[in-house]
Amino acid sequence: METNYRIAYDKYWQDLKRKVPEEIATQLAVTYSSDTRQFVVTFFNSEYILDCNNEMIYRKTDGHVPEINACIIMLNYLTYAQSPQETAKKWVSLKEIPNGGMLFYPAFHKNSIEGLIKAFGHQSKQLLASGSVLSGQPASLGDASVIFQAFPEIPLCVVVWEGDEEVRANATILFEPSIEHLLHIESAIGLGMYLASKLMRAIAEKGE
Repeated sequence: METNYRIAYDKYWQDLKRKVPEEIATQLAVTYSSDTRQFVVTFFNSEYILDCNNEMIYRKTDGHVPEINACIIMLNYLTYAQSPQETAKKWVSLKEIPNGGMLFYPAFHKNSIEGLIKAFGHQSKQLLASGSVLSGQPASLGDASVIFQAFPEIPLCVVVWEGDEEVRANATILFEPSIEHLLHIESAIGLGMYLASKLMRAIAEKGE
């Protein structure tokens, strides 16, 4: 593990152990077993076990251990849990999310959005095929768009507009405003980056 990831990973485990797990289970669509001290979290439609005794995270069906950035996002999802907030049901850009969205947007665009434009900007329908890897559902925005359920309370929408000789291709990742109360801004950004990298990897593997 890279050092920064390792530090964040260890910190979130300690933060989680300081919380009352039964309270988390009332705030989020997760389950917790006091007998095993394990959470079950649904992440992109797959169930993951978060084992507090052994500080391990693995997929329930086959024991697969996810990438470190996915682990950190799942841990932050549990530790950042707040009482449900009433927010508008709409799509917003990262720039519209408080506490740093605007500040971090240029780096997010460079690291994630530009990759999506390169991968799908001239073959937008491939987004639908790549999106199926993470159980995405087609939407009606842009030339192609897919909605992903990162967590039960956290959807994301990837939108692509195709380019031609006159108009540059474009893409975006949209969030619901409620993400402000469900993930730290850095984890919200990490979630978008994780999704973008998965989609780009899916289309690259398809082309091999």
